[in-house]
This record gives sequence, C-alpha cells and structure tokens, in this order.
Amino acid sequence: MIKEKSTESDLLNISDVCDALAIARSTFYRRTSDKTNAVEHQKKSSPRKLSEQEEERVLAVLNSERFCDFAPGEIHATLLDESIYLCSERTMYRILERNKQNVQRRQKTGRKYARPELLATHSNQLWSWDITKLKGPRKWTYYYLYKIMDVYSRYVVGWMVAPRESAELAKLLIEQTCIRQGIEENQLTLHADRGSSMKSIAVGQLLADLGVTKTHSRPHVSNDNPYSESLFKTLKYRPEFPELFGSIEDARLFCVDFFEWYNTSHKHSGIAMLTPENVHYDNIEEIVSKRQIVMNEVYKKHSQRFVKGITIIKKPDAQVWINKPQIDGLPLRSVA
Repeated sequence: MIKEKSTESDLLNISDVCDALAIARSTFYRRTSDKTNAVEHQKKSSPRKLSEQEEERVLAVLNSERFCDFAPGEIHATLLDESIYLCSERTMYRILERNKQNVQRRQKTGRKYARPELLATHSNQLWSWDITKLKGPRKWTYYYLYKIMDVYSRYVVGWMVAPRESAELAKLLIEQTCIRQGIEENQLTLHADRGSSMKSIAVGQLLADLGVTKTHSRPHVSNDNPYSESLFKTLKYRPEFPELFGSIEDARLFCVDFFEWYNTSHKHSGIAMLTPENVHYDNIEEIVSKRQIVMNEVYKKHSQRFVKGITIIKKPDAQVWINKPQIDGLPLRSVA
C-alpha cells in the first residue's frame, strides 16, 4: 500500500516508491491525474455539443440542392440573413470532416448533372457567353471582360470591359446584344458555365422575358463551354497581349482592336479558314466559290502536281455541337 504521509512502518510513502523506481514525484502525480481526468472527461458531455438529430439536420442542409456548391461560410451567412441559425461555421466544418465530406459535396450527394448536348445549324441559334479577368496596374486589381459568341459562326456578337463582375451588367449586355442582332422569341439558346452572374436571378428573368432558353455547363467541366474557353485563349496568346493593363480604358482599346481583328480578319480553323463575319452573315458560298475557281485554274495548268486530283475547297460544318450525342461512348455521325 502506498501512502504519501504515514508513520506506520508497514506503509510505503509515495516519495520512497518514486525514489525506488527512479521517477519524479511530479511524473507520478501527472500520470495518475491524467487517467482520472480522462475518465471524468469521458463521463461528461459538453453542453455546447449538438445532438445527433441536430447534426443530421445540419448535414442535410449542407448537402441540399440549394447549398451543395457553397462553402460553409457562405451557407452560414445566407442562413443568418434569413434569420436562421443552425450552428457556427466552424461546427459545420467539423460535421463535414466527421462525415468525410470536406470536399466537393455535390460528388458525395450522388447528384448527376445532365451532359448538355446543344446543336447549331445557323447563326443566332446558339450563343455562348463567359467572363474572364484582365490584370490591372496593381496587385489584386482586375478588369472583367464579358463576351458573347455565336457558336455556329464564332462571331463575337457582344462584349464589354467592366470594373467588376455584376449580374446587372451582364443583363444589360445580353439585352443590348439581343436587340442588335434582332433575336426573336424562342429563337436563341444561351449557354454559359455556372458562375454567379450566369446563374443570377436578374439574368434568368431577362432571358425568360426575351424568350431565350438558357443552359449551363456541368460543375467543373470546362469542356462544356469550349468555344468561349478557346476564344479567351486566343485573346491571351496574342503577341501584343500585355502582362497587365494600365487602366480600364487601355483594356477597352485593346479589346476593340482584338475583336475587330477576330471577327473580320482572323481565318478560323474551326470554320474552314473563313472569318467569323463571313459565316455569321452567310457569305460562305461566295468566298468558297472564288477559292474553288482559283484551284480549278491551278489544276488545269499543273495537274501533274495534284496526285489525288483536284482539291475541293471545304465549307464549314453544317452542324456545330456542344457535346455531340453518343451511343455506346461513340459520337453519332453527322446528318448530311
């Protein structure tokens, strides 16, 4: 039996035992105290802890269709704006961690987005729009380039450079572009990714009023909006594209020259080396015929140089798809 203070000869005090075992008394007290506290801690539950039912409710909200693309901080603030408090933002993170969902929660919920399959057979039938950042003169300063492109012709039908990303600015650009292009009700489909401006109520209401169908890319799938991504790459890979713009006026002047070149002078490989303006305003036959006449004359003079016979000048594809339909993983053949 161990006792710290005793005059009985048959009892050993703690000091003697610690000396015999070559350990400090502080170590003995700390270890015995830790075990006691651990047992007591297991018995007690924090009054701040959520019940199992409350945690299930929080997790259901986090994984709901409304919030599954939002960070816990955004969800917490949104609910507070609606006079709802479930738990702290940090508790939301803890619940997600315990359920191994502190990643893209949409993947965990099992929700599958339909693959957009959109077809254009003429101009002003399918548009694609997007927003990209242009670096300003100082760190963390950006200007925002809004761009709307006709998918069939690759013609940029509308654009603007603004100091911020805004649903109201996007709405204004779309409305003015539709008027300028003479878009009628139920004529156009407008495709975009899932940015905040693209999914905004203001833009959605405008499109409904104009009779324009809206579609969106799947989350985190850039190939669902390939034409816009390709144009932005062309823009930023131009030799004269600067590392940064000195002012928003500089950015606008650059875009004026770029889009004039892109629409009227750029021979686009995706539309049989015609310019977007040629295709958008249906000057295809005239230009292709002129090219064919030149090739016919060359063939008459130097037929021996053409092993495979006379060259036939290509025309742009009659069908332009965003995600061509597939059967058993293979794309459908184009209909003539």
